[in-house]
Amino acid sequence: MLTDDGKHLYVSWEEYHQLTERLALKVYSSGWEFDQILCLARGGMRPGDVLSRIFDRPLGIMSTSSYRDDGGTLQGRLDMAKYITMPKGELAGRVLLVDDLADSGVTLRAVVERLRGMPAITELRSAVIWTKGVSSYTPDYYVETLPTSPWIHQPFEEYDTLRPEALLKRYQV
Repeated sequence: MLTDDGKHLYVSWEEYHQLTERLALKVYSSGWEFDQILCLARGGMRPGDVLSRIFDRPLGIMSTSSYRDDGGTLQGRLDMAKYITMPKGELAGRVLLVDDLADSGVTLRAVVERLRGMPAITELRSAVIWTKGVSSYTPDYYVETLPTSPWIHQPFEEYDTLRPEALLKRYQV
């Protein structure tokens, strides 16, 4: 649910799953066939996993991070993993790059530039759930455009502040 002022988008688990499934349908409807999926950790892991299962394609993981400051709400320097984790072989052929959103576009643009420099990748396309209005990068596939560029409150954010001690208290009888 988008707040009246357009500054916050609250997403339930059900909505999150539906949006991920709609992303899969966008890719499928395009007719483009790909060999592998590469998701960006952490945000792209959930949609990447689902798409990997739906399309029955291997899932690689590349760790990136830029939102660390102020409890994960302020973007800082982009850190990109040197290595990509693949279940077998190398990242090659037609690759679908998956993340949760195109926020500023900085991360996706940097990763796309790096991947396009890899000779084993013959074709690369990107897919996200949300594209914000302020994004400098437009993915090939996306489900929703958010012109007001709200902060997206995803259903798993509760785990950002949940610690083992609090979890233990939940399950103590």
